[in-house]
Amino acid sequence: MTLLALPTRKDEAWRYSDLDALAAAWPVPAATRITVAEGESAHDHLLQDAADGATAVHDYVIDIADNARFDFHLLNIGGKLGRVTFAVTLGKGSHFELNGAIIGGGEQTLEIITSVTHAQPDATSGQTVRSILGSHATGNYLGSINVARDAQRTDAIQSIKAMLLDRTATANAKPELEIYADDVKCAHGATVGELDRQALFYMASRGMDPATAKTLLLKAFVAGVFDDVAQDDLRERFEAAALAKLGTLV
Repeated sequence: MTLLALPTRKDEAWRYSDLDALAAAWPVPAATRITVAEGESAHDHLLQDAADGATAVHDYVIDIADNARFDFHLLNIGGKLGRVTFAVTLGKGSHFELNGAIIGGGEQTLEIITSVTHAQPDATSGQTVRSILGSHATGNYLGSINVARDAQRTDAIQSIKAMLLDRTATANAKPELEIYADDVKCAHGATVGELDRQALFYMASRGMDPATAKTLLLKAFVAGVFDDVAQDDLRERFEAAALAKLGTLV
C-alpha cells in the first residue's frame, strides 16, 4: 500500500502547523465519516485532550442530506499538535453548526480547519470559534465556505476570536468565502486581542486577585460556545476541562 506523502507548508491547510510533530505520528488515522439522512438531526462532540507531547489529528468528512441538521461541539486543548478538520457538504435546506474552542499554552500548536460546501439551495451554516493562547502556543483557524453555482439563498457565517495572554503566543485566523451563486448571505469576522486591562484593574480594585480576575474574563470570553450542549453532564465535562486548562495559563 502506498502511503500518502507528508504535507509541506506549500499546502495552505498546513501552512502554520507543526510538521515535525506531524512527522512523528505519520500516517494519521483515516477520517471519520458521518452521514446525516434526509430530514434527520444529529450531533457529535470531541474533547481533544491528548497527553503532553503527543500528536492528535482528527479528520471528519460529513455529508448532510436535504433538510437535515448536524451540530458539533469541540474543545481542542491537548497534545503538542492537536488538529481537527471538517470537510462538510450540505444538501438542500440543511444546516451545519460548529461551536469550538482552542485553549493552548507552552509550545502547543492547536488547529481547527474547516471546508463547508453549500452544494444545494437554501442551506445554512454557522461556525463559532474562540481561542485562548498563552506562552509560545500557536492557535490556527483556517476555514472556507464554498457556495456552488446553484446554491441560491445560502446563509453562512463564521465568527473567529482569539485572545493572547502573552506577546509570544500566536493566533492565525484565515476565514474564506468562495461564492458562485448570486442570492446569498455570507459573512465572516476574525479578531485577535488581549485581556481588557481596565477590566482587570476594576476587578483588582474590588479585592479580586489577578489569577481569579483573569480566569473570570477568559471564562466569559468562551461563554456561549458550549451553552447549547443538550446533555448537562457533557456540558459540565467540557466546562470543567476548559477551566482546568485555563488554570494552567493564568
